[in-house]
Amino acid sequence: MTDMLSRPTIGELQERAHHEGHDYAKGSPHIRHHRIRERVIAGLHTLVGEVTARTGRCRVLEVGAGHGTFTDHLAAAGASVEVTEMSAPSAAVLRHRFRNNPRVTVTHDPEGGQLLRTDQVDAVVCISVLHHIPDYLGTVGHLVTRIAPGGGFFSVQDPLWYPRRSGASMRLDRGAYLLWRLGQGDLRRGLATRVRRLRGHYDETNEADMAEYHVVRQGVDEVALRELLSAAFERVELRRYWSTQSGVLQSLGERLAPATTFGLYARNRRPED
Repeated sequence: MTDMLSRPTIGELQERAHHEGHDYAKGSPHIRHHRIRERVIAGLHTLVGEVTARTGRCRVLEVGAGHGTFTDHLAAAGASVEVTEMSAPSAAVLRHRFRNNPRVTVTHDPEGGQLLRTDQVDAVVCISVLHHIPDYLGTVGHLVTRIAPGGGFFSVQDPLWYPRRSGASMRLDRGAYLLWRLGQGDLRRGLATRVRRLRGHYDETNEADMAEYHVVRQGVDEVALRELLSAAFERVELRRYWSTQSGVLQSLGERLAPATTFGLYARNRRPED
């Protein structure tokens, strides 16, 4: 067993996985594939527009922005954006990218402690983030308390809860991943990672296992998240969809394959009692 004193933290594992020069687009369907990316962008513009119409402003907390692919769109829609990022190299890229944009501030948050602040925001955005957080329900529950009345919550690109998925869904998902790995010339790493996951053995020092935390926890429980959000917002939309890294398999899967991934949009935060 790994000694507790030598075991890397989630923040350290995230920084290894998202090191200097890391290509966020390479393995990210929501960045690589036009149809998914455009749906995300449209959702962000809708979020900012609706919150601004209700409250007269939109202060967004964007959790884990990577290199700011969608931060640009939030700012362009009229939001002021605070970005928190676990990876120091990614935070440095973000600071440089938005150095001349007064609408965007960047906070390096290696252990996620900044999320536990109590100051209010008008919206929280989590794009391909919740599956990296061990206690995602507790974290979202706290973030909801920070959202002002009339505000919103938007998350997307998290894996559906494995026990609720069919065997066909899981097999197609894993097969598509391995085919993509083969095309990347990195099949050995993909197979090694997959074998550990199938056996239920995870290396707590390996970012391939622990940074993608959903493999330990069997995905993300989209129904539990919807129920949590429904207690605080007037309306919550849950969208399930197919998502994979390969462009060809993405196109085929959108027409033929079962859903693997989900997004949530919670509208109009109710006032506290």
